Amino acid sequence: MINFNVPPYVGTELNFISEAIENHKICGDGIFTKKCNEWLEKKFDGQKVLLTTSGTTALEMAALLCQLHRGDEVILPSYTFSSTATAFVLAGAKLVFVDIRPDTMNIDECKIEEAITEKTKVICAVHYAGVSCDMDRIMEIARRHNLMVVEDAAQGVMSTYKGKALGTIGDFGCYSFHETKNYSMGEGGAIVINNPIYNERAEVLREKGTNRAQFFRGQVAKYNWVDYGSSYLPSDLNAAYLWAQLQVADEINENRLAIWNTYYEAFLPLQDKGIVELPKIPEECKHNAHMFYLKFKNLEVRTEYINYMKENGISCAFHYVPLHSAPAGIKFGQFYGEDIYTTRESNRLVRLPMYYKMKKDDILSVIDFTNKFGNKLV
Repeated sequence: MINFNVPPYVGTELNFISEAIENHKICGDGIFTKKCNEWLEKKFDGQKVLLTTSGTTALEMAALLCQLHRGDEVILPSYTFSSTATAFVLAGAKLVFVDIRPDTMNIDECKIEEAITEKTKVICAVHYAGVSCDMDRIMEIARRHNLMVVEDAAQGVMSTYKGKALGTIGDFGCYSFHETKNYSMGEGGAIVINNPIYNERAEVLREKGTNRAQFFRGQVAKYNWVDYGSSYLPSDLNAAYLWAQLQVADEINENRLAIWNTYYEAFLPLQDKGIVELPKIPEECKHNAHMFYLKFKNLEVRTEYINYMKENGISCAFHYVPLHSAPAGIKFGQFYGEDIYTTRESNRLVRLPMYYKMKKDDILSVIDFTNKFGNKLV
């Protein structure tokens, strides 16, 4: 069986985990947590980066730092994971879903402004498949309407927009280091804080509402409970696992891009025949090969393809069911305007197996069986 995903492992993870254990510091903010924070700040030119327990909790922190109140509105795409929406719901906001662009599957920047009301406080830009939204347009809209921007860059670690790392463009950026991501700590994430006025508040939120971080820096004589917060610190054991991968981050990125490019070249003939559509990468975007997907004609053909691949020992997967059609989406939000592409495109999309150090024979098998299936449709 060719798995859809295999969590990244570079071989030095156990060494760093053992080191964390030997240092008798396996809770949050140990040496490896700090190493990862500093690496991410330096690599992506981030103002301040803090590891979190997940991409979900990074989004929750961002939503809380936006100081949302009950009844405030957040504009976001419906084509995303539930964590994007839940973070803002927990902060008390109402969700306003808008349509996506069919080329990138990202929020349609041209649909945002008409959805803004006097209650709108935040635009959430989800960078699908590690391909950036049109951040120039989104930031311009946000500035004119005095709105905050949260980048859900869960899939965007190592991707850029016009040379700038995803997650470092809006007010806050959120990464995921779940086992399905390019770089993993099992469960984990990070928040990027792009305005220093939020640094202290973020540390308090992350440290259970205390000013413990200031205490460890010698800024206060003792730490105290100063505001609301939660425990968003990952174990240093998780950070040690991630640290191993960050040491070879470019190698992992290049390996994934090579697989992505192999798929792309192999399936161009199917696209030329009108059987599939391949991913589109805007010129100003540099992606990280987080996933490779195909779009078939409709849901029926996609389902037939997934079943065909499964019968041949290959696991392929569809992706999000649009949130506005889910029970919680109906309860906590509404779709603004017409759903032209969100549902249609989500029904067509299927993701292929792709992961670090995927075997060449497995890649060729995916290509071979996909081509066999596609050519039967001619």
